[in-house]
Amino acid sequence: MLVSRNMSVSCRHRAQCTPARSYPAAPRIRLVVLAHGHGHGQGHGAAAGTKTAEKQEKEKGFINEMRMVAMKLHTKDQAPKEGGKEAAPKPQAWVPTREGYARFLAESQVVYQALEEAVRDTDHPEYAAFRGTGLERSAALAKDLAWFKATYGIEPPKPATDGPGAQYAAKIRALAKSDPPAFICHYYNFYFAHTAGGRMIGSKVAQVCLDNAELAFYQWEGDVNTHLDAVRRSINALAESWSEQQKAHCLEVTEESFKYSGVIMGCITETA
Repeated sequence: MLVSRNMSVSCRHRAQCTPARSYPAAPRIRLVVLAHGHGHGQGHGAAAGTKTAEKQEKEKGFINEMRMVAMKLHTKDQAPKEGGKEAAPKPQAWVPTREGYARFLAESQVVYQALEEAVRDTDHPEYAAFRGTGLERSAALAKDLAWFKATYGIEPPKPATDGPGAQYAAKIRALAKSDPPAFICHYYNFYFAHTAGGRMIGSKVAQVCLDNAELAFYQWEGDVNTHLDAVRRSINALAESWSEQQKAHCLEVTEESFKYSGVIMGCITETA
């Protein structure tokens, strides 16, 4: 998700979540939040300050086609050079809450667990290159959910079996077994978007809701750009074995992946 200064953002939090402390009124920050809930700066686009080598890597092979399709689903104000959609004339206020953010983390964890399990499936040796990439997030999310309880008294939410995380996880598991090109599309968009606009939104929410805490969700062991480049190369290598029809199918799934992650991102504004 790319961020600009067009949307009013504040934070609501209930008194019972902070029994030992009182917090000042949250500042207001203006953001634009893309509907699918993720961004395409470091992960997909060419954000300012990224390494020249990284920009070159994302322009190589099939991964560049995936990136371009993802960027076209951004609005022109979010991605002036590559955005393919007109901006909404009147962005609505987007108000994150602590309770909502905790649920967002819990629902996201369900999806990351499904992705991590899927690539370990020995019936699909083509996924071996996507194991232990350094991008895995489920363990980091477990730390953050424990931190929410210790810091704000918010119990880790238990995602419902029919909730957005479980529904997306079921979709991912099914695709991993029956439709590898579609699975790789979901894998790419969910992981890569988090490293870009997802980090930017996490930083802004931390400012207004979390006393500027840096969650483990947004920290990686080693250089995340190195991890991303390795996964780019692995996707390109895998795509070389696909037919043109399979490649086209992979690209067609992009918008669907945005919709699933967008529902999860919507949890951030919930109040209970």
